[in-house]
Amino acid sequence: MTAFIIAIVITIIAAWLIIKNYQPQTVLLLAGLSLLTITAIFYPDNSILYEKAKSTGSVWIDIFAFAKGSLSTQVAGIGLIIMAAGGFASYMDHIKASNAMVNVCIRPLQIIKAPYLILALGYICAQMLHVAISSAAGLAMLLLVTFFPVLVRLGVSKAAAASMIGLCAFMDLGPAVGTANLAAKHAGMETAIYFAHYQMPVAVAVMLVVSILVFFTAKYYDKKDGHVVVVQDVTKVENAEEERVPTFYALLPIFPVALVLIFSPLIIDTIKIDVVTAMILGTMTAFLCELLVKRDFRACCKGVQVFFKGMGSMFTSIVSLLVCADIYAQGMQKIGAIDYLLVSVQNAGFGFVSMTILMTLLVGVTAVLTGSGVAAFFSFSGMAPSIASKFGQEAVHMILPMQLMAGMGRSISPVAGIIIAVSKAGECSPFMIVRRTLIPAIGGIITMLLVNFMLF
Repeated sequence: MTAFIIAIVITIIAAWLIIKNYQPQTVLLLAGLSLLTITAIFYPDNSILYEKAKSTGSVWIDIFAFAKGSLSTQVAGIGLIIMAAGGFASYMDHIKASNAMVNVCIRPLQIIKAPYLILALGYICAQMLHVAISSAAGLAMLLLVTFFPVLVRLGVSKAAAASMIGLCAFMDLGPAVGTANLAAKHAGMETAIYFAHYQMPVAVAVMLVVSILVFFTAKYYDKKDGHVVVVQDVTKVENAEEERVPTFYALLPIFPVALVLIFSPLIIDTIKIDVVTAMILGTMTAFLCELLVKRDFRACCKGVQVFFKGMGSMFTSIVSLLVCADIYAQGMQKIGAIDYLLVSVQNAGFGFVSMTILMTLLVGVTAVLTGSGVAAFFSFSGMAPSIASKFGQEAVHMILPMQLMAGMGRSISPVAGIIIAVSKAGECSPFMIVRRTLIPAIGGIITMLLVNFMLF
């Protein structure tokens, strides 16, 4: 009981500091090291070694060796996947392949003359683009440049168009997304299996519900705000640099995703291509395309450096957070707080479903308060496998709603970077954007939970 109270106090302090915009990596690292230190002092019978690591001979050095163990394990595993995916995304932005894919995807929508129908279909299109364009903020900026003017010319308000784009990464889907890769790791399965067998059945239902709610919500608030639909001539505006990008570049961002899905137990199981290998193959394929188009070997070689810079950027922002969150989660387990919590909820009559909803809401609330779905999910995902095993359930049944909730919470957070960015384009406050995304988000969350429990 005492250990649990100590862990809760440290967790509350850490959460308060993160909400107050203190650096989450440092906060989680300090929280994890504090839990390990308290464990070493007051609960010496509990091991503070990282997994199967050997003691350094000093319990105090073991605390910091724990951090080293987490760093080496996470960077060599899921961290490398996240860095490779981030590097590939940066390179796709550099060669304008992401722009080409967005333009190709939104072009058919321009044929439809019903503005709010296009808005609803645009959400589905944008959500599917997120499978290949892993950065939520990056995808939003591309859509603001390409799709936003089209929507406004078709007659919807700027606020409605901006709000739909704010929902473009409502669910983090696919092998290129960091949270999905981490979820697959915790679930003990390949990313392709997690995406195709678990994410997509839930995502299809959620996308349908959210798109319908986007249609009616946008129409309602536009009417309430006195907006008058005036259809203008829709012409695609591109700068000269974008016009020089070949159309086939639109296939490059989805090439690694296709490789991961094709060469997996889903289709061809005799050859296996992991995410990192697929990203390297995708980068080299794009390099050859650049070489054929530009015929400047020196410039193309220099361009590939963007891939490695992108990897470094992902380590700084995401992988470092993953390591610190792992130390915190492991500290919670070492001190015995997780075991105490599980025994308490089981004695109180809480079942696996109730615990799953509780953990999912915890991730969602954290994402709303911090504006970061990644930070929210990484902070609590490490606890899911042990909780699920105690109930005799598969970890994926708990980890899936938690992972999807991370993006959902971000979409209704007025402090999220993506919401702030689209609010500027919509010429309104982030709270006005959240007012429009809230109803579709709630509908999507309820649908996600219902479908998850019905199917699995």
